Amino acid sequence: MAIHQTALVDPDARLEEGVSIGPYAVVEGGVSIGRGTEVRAHAVIKRFTSLGQGNVVHEGAVLGGEPQDVAFAGGESYLLIGDGNRIREGVTIHRASKSGAATTVGSGCFLMAYAHVAHDCAVEDGAILANNVALAGHVRIGAKAFLSGGVVVHQFSRVGRLAMVGGNAKVIQDCLPFVVTDGVPARARAVNVVGLRRAGVGLATTRALREAYRTLLRSGLPLAAAVEALAASGEPLVRELAEFARSSPRGFSHAAAGAAGGETGG
Repeated sequence: MAIHQTALVDPDARLEEGVSIGPYAVVEGGVSIGRGTEVRAHAVIKRFTSLGQGNVVHEGAVLGGEPQDVAFAGGESYLLIGDGNRIREGVTIHRASKSGAATTVGSGCFLMAYAHVAHDCAVEDGAILANNVALAGHVRIGAKAFLSGGVVVHQFSRVGRLAMVGGNAKVIQDCLPFVVTDGVPARARAVNVVGLRRAGVGLATTRALREAYRTLLRSGLPLAAAVEALAASGEPLVRELAEFARSSPRGFSHAAAGAAGGETGG
């Protein structure tokens, strides 16, 4: 374990073997940091925060700050972060707004400079938040979703698994899994073919998702009928898309005019 002489580490913080704390970093009491995690200069790890193994927290990040919620009345809530995440300069992640609740970040995520994750959010494994992404409270980001620079996401919205959201998009409803969503306000544009390929999804499954996209968003069928058609598919990812659409409390971003479900993604 290596702690720089200028760092401030509370004696009640729990640091495992191989943890590195850089110059002028602050680690408060009640923090847990897993094996091999590196906390670089001027980063601040606030109380009630837990970091797993092998994370890198870059300069000036602040993890576990109190929620920006006018109803917050104090109490012990949490920020729980998994393993192997890259958390770049100036990132802020807030703990939950209710006692006993947690904001969560999974494993293998990449949060680029100055991204913000608000209270009670859940960011699943492998998600990427590019520079200046801003998540409001209670947002859910699916596994391996990619949010481009400057995206803002309304509270309680969801971004589905392997979705891609284009730069500076204004997300006010759920973004479908496996789909590229973009614009102000955000609208579905196409199946995320490139992202699916990078994730190892086969061509047959991708073709099925493109057909499902057309059925759901371009066929003119009533929504309930389109969702039922997808739910009857023999392809698991198409059924997953149907379930996401069916369970969307805020509704989801529908297709923009002229968006025909072509090949795109990042």
